Amino acid sequence: MTIFQHIYWGYEITCPDFWHHQKIQDTDYFVSNVKAVESNYDGSGAGQIQIRGEWNWSRQNVEPLWNTQLGKLASIFGAKNVSSAPWRLGEAFGLEAEIVLPKKDNLRLWTGILMHDFLILHFLVTHPKEEREKFEPEATKIISSLGFPKTIAGVQFSSEGLPLPPDFTAIDPQHILKDISDPDRWRAFSGVSDVGALQSFYLRELTLHKWKIVEYVPFTSLSELGFARYKLEKDKQQITLGLMPAEEVESGNKSTQSNIVYKITSL
Repeated sequence: MTIFQHIYWGYEITCPDFWHHQKIQDTDYFVSNVKAVESNYDGSGAGQIQIRGEWNWSRQNVEPLWNTQLGKLASIFGAKNVSSAPWRLGEAFGLEAEIVLPKKDNLRLWTGILMHDFLILHFLVTHPKEEREKFEPEATKIISSLGFPKTIAGVQFSSEGLPLPPDFTAIDPQHILKDISDPDRWRAFSGVSDVGALQSFYLRELTLHKWKIVEYVPFTSLSELGFARYKLEKDKQQITLGLMPAEEVESGNKSTQSNIVYKITSL
């Protein structure tokens, strides 16, 4: 069995060794056959588990988010009979539903939503009806293995000891901020992640590594600031940290590019 840990959203699941993981935009796909990532694949091993994280900075109740999710799926798939049931996995709680599709449709569809602290996880499981006997027991075991470990492997650190996600590359801060008068006190990193996922990463890792969060201003779609801002203290260091969206990167699919920028205000 293989343990998959999500370095941003902080969850882990256990999958059979032969299963595959692929990230497409903001969603993580788990499949037993790599061909099954394609939505129109209906051969042997067809079926998907999709998990998408969302930063719930205001701790909005799960019900409105669930109603939005359910409404979108029902509209996309033409479902009519949808009934929800409470769902709990460990410390996470939410709702789940099997969406009954028109008889002409060969798919089975299940969806769920879980809330854990500031995190929302959206789940979608689909598979052809003829794959049910083989796929559903494995999918159920995988989702039921969901947990939130205290530590996530792969975290890196800057020279000041600030946690950094892997694959974020150091860049010149003046490429992001043009009016820096003291560039020696600034650090900047760029990588592929949305700002919500970065906020999840930093809330977990800053606390774990004994950084005191003196102030936190979240980044939201309604934010006038345009970035998430943290004022941090540890030992004799004071740091002002900003997390901001950059631009979209063109690859096989569009992914969100973000920047991590911070100023060392005291040493």
